[in-house]
Amino acid sequence: VFGVKWTCVLEVASHFVILKLSPALSTHTHSASERAVESLSMLTIRGLRAGTAVETRLLWLASPLTNLHMATIAAPPSVIAIVAHTRHMEACSLCSFRPPVLEPADCRNAGVWAGARPVHERSGRNREVDGMRGREGFVNNKFVVLWNSNVMPTVLRGLQRRRCSGRRGFSAVFASVKEPVIAKPSSGRRASKEGTSNPDDKLASLRRCFETAGGIGIDAYIIPSEDPHQSEFIADCFMRRAYISGFTGSAGTAVVTKDKAALWTDGRYFLQAEKQLGPEWQLMRAGLPGVPTYSEWLQYTLAQGSKVGIDPFLFSSQEAAELKHSLLKNDHELIPLEDMNLVDQVWGESRPSLPSAPLRVHHIKFAGVDVATKLENLRRDLLHIGASAMVVTMLDEVAWLLNLRGNDVPHSPVSYAYAIVEPSIATLFVDESKITAEVSSHLRHFGVEIKAYDMLLPDLERLAKMGAKVLLDASRVSMAIVNCFNNACSTYYENLCQNRKEEHRNGPAARSNITQERVDQELSGPEGIYNASPITLSKAIKNASELDGMKQAHLRDAAAITEFWDWLEKQIASEEGALTEVEVADALLKFRAKQTGFLDTSFDTICGSGGNGAIIHYRAEAESCSVVSNQKLLLLDSGGQYVDGTTDITRTVHFGMPTAQQKECFTRVLQGHIAIDKAVFPEDTPGFVLDVLARSSLWKIGLDYRHGTGHGVGAALNVHEGPHSISARYGNMNGLKAGMIVSNEPGYYEDGAFGIRIEKKLMDLNLMSTEEIEWVDVYHEEVWEKVSPLVGGDALEWLRVNTSPIAS
Repeated sequence: VFGVKWTCVLEVASHFVILKLSPALSTHTHSASERAVESLSMLTIRGLRAGTAVETRLLWLASPLTNLHMATIAAPPSVIAIVAHTRHMEACSLCSFRPPVLEPADCRNAGVWAGARPVHERSGRNREVDGMRGREGFVNNKFVVLWNSNVMPTVLRGLQRRRCSGRRGFSAVFASVKEPVIAKPSSGRRASKEGTSNPDDKLASLRRCFETAGGIGIDAYIIPSEDPHQSEFIADCFMRRAYISGFTGSAGTAVVTKDKAALWTDGRYFLQAEKQLGPEWQLMRAGLPGVPTYSEWLQYTLAQGSKVGIDPFLFSSQEAAELKHSLLKNDHELIPLEDMNLVDQVWGESRPSLPSAPLRVHHIKFAGVDVATKLENLRRDLLHIGASAMVVTMLDEVAWLLNLRGNDVPHSPVSYAYAIVEPSIATLFVDESKITAEVSSHLRHFGVEIKAYDMLLPDLERLAKMGAKVLLDASRVSMAIVNCFNNACSTYYENLCQNRKEEHRNGPAARSNITQERVDQELSGPEGIYNASPITLSKAIKNASELDGMKQAHLRDAAAITEFWDWLEKQIASEEGALTEVEVADALLKFRAKQTGFLDTSFDTICGSGGNGAIIHYRAEAESCSVVSNQKLLLLDSGGQYVDGTTDITRTVHFGMPTAQQKECFTRVLQGHIAIDKAVFPEDTPGFVLDVLARSSLWKIGLDYRHGTGHGVGAALNVHEGPHSISARYGNMNGLKAGMIVSNEPGYYEDGAFGIRIEKKLMDLNLMSTEEIEWVDVYHEEVWEKVSPLVGGDALEWLRVNTSPIAS
């Protein structure tokens, strides 16, 4: 299946079979693989219901177990029995079960739960385990399953070595899994142990707002990470999800109901979220098997017919439509609260003000193409699509189109603004206090008008009255903007119908003014053209000036990094005192700041020592960070914003003696990097086709990493840029084209131990081919040739040593 060898049936469920990976891989996956197939040779399954886990001692099958023909059910070696009521197996023919099938009573009599303490069943969806409430999910790598022949299992929070007692027919299955699906935050576990937990005042205040929200009241509120422009990095005033939950990772969605609070985030932030969430919050590990999406969770958490509130400026039109459709399955209603954001009401006067940094002109020697040419090309694209105007909402697209840069958002040289492009004019909607004399002259020269930021919606209404056909990228334009334009279009056609009725009432004289030309013109009225933004692809394909600027920025960045590593090695070797992760990150910033054209970091520096390096987007805090030493690996993922380019680099170093395991893991990550670099492929090949090259060496020993391999990088713009990527997400069909810039960053992260990217000292040459060793030497030779002229003194000697041939 997908080119991966499967060795045994692990789990049987309704209408499909889940297969267990080879032993080497199984210890690094969840209890069941995400891969599923509907049929296998010599195997037919109908109506089976069952479940298990990688390390379970019992594989249980709940009734009905029928119509199973010519199948082999093989459990992992740790399983000592398959539990099922054999009276339900009469219809199974020519089937082999390994290990043998036992009745639940047989297991109990065999002393499987000897010495366990009682667990009493409670009625309803949830059960209690020694007073701890639980629901479906895995907690603390352990779970207890209550089993009954007439109901599906209920997975409860609990501890290993407990015994079930209660209603007749129940028995227990004990298991541990390598990776939990839904984990209660560590703060919550501490509170449980201490027997106390502090109430969350912010949640209480937010819930009080539910009663009057929208004039009708709501039952739940969704708080995404986004600002009104769907930005990755956002200004402090838009960090509503971080404010209400305490989780500061860049990706995540919080959902608050009248009695629950949950946060969804991806694999990059699982460990960070566990540390930061309070005891009233439940961490939902998005993307893992068994974890519902937040819309699915709302479906079964809320009573039928509930109302779910959102801020429509923070959800794209497409996302809001999908959410609305999902909620309708349980008759829930999506309520857009256009005039208020409930978190802002809780935040009150302490909420940071909107940013007001001045705009600056991005010089033509860096931009390569002037504004007039970009507008002309965009209008040609719009004409081809059938649109007469376009709303530009993404901050980097506004900046790129008008050759402007700003400083409103951390790590990205952009400003909060919108733009509308029409056949003969273009308008920038921005806080006018940000317009300098130079920017004003620049925009006037290219015929760009300036209007206040909050005038966008009235201008959309104007376009509708004019009968414009406006391109709206539903994946990026907010629900509020789309609703505004659609409502204005409805008003246009309602007025048209009303005018027709009045003309008919006024008799033949009035109707004689209705010509066919007039009818055609009026009926060809305003319309939303839903299409991907043509700016996205144009921006991704860099011109010669942009490519040169990126190269020059990377060379200066490399010089800063060289000086930094030379300094850090000396600090670690000295006896002047240990450095913390925060101090190391601050020092790196100082070295970068010396370089010509440096503006800012391109993202928060990830400086992770030892186990912190395994937190994929770790951010060191002064009060809790680790000390950098020669006993642990140090992962440093960082980047810079320069006037001419944007950088993103990662290195892993060990200032002492790395272990054999660390060297092997590192070398296999390096082999993946080399495989991507050496790949030759046709233009327009989607990035997911190449992703396997980066992971193949790790897969050979059962390892993987929970992030994409590469992302697009903007030219003096956002460090993460679409539409292309190199990732296992095969839904991205955007092909790679000449001129695109994409990162190459495979990795490996061992929870609680270390994280790995690239560094010379960690290479295990015995694992590398001659061709791979030659690749490294050629790369180092190029680094020496291009970077050595930019450094001097001790840093130059450091560079010479670290770029010498590795085989020497």
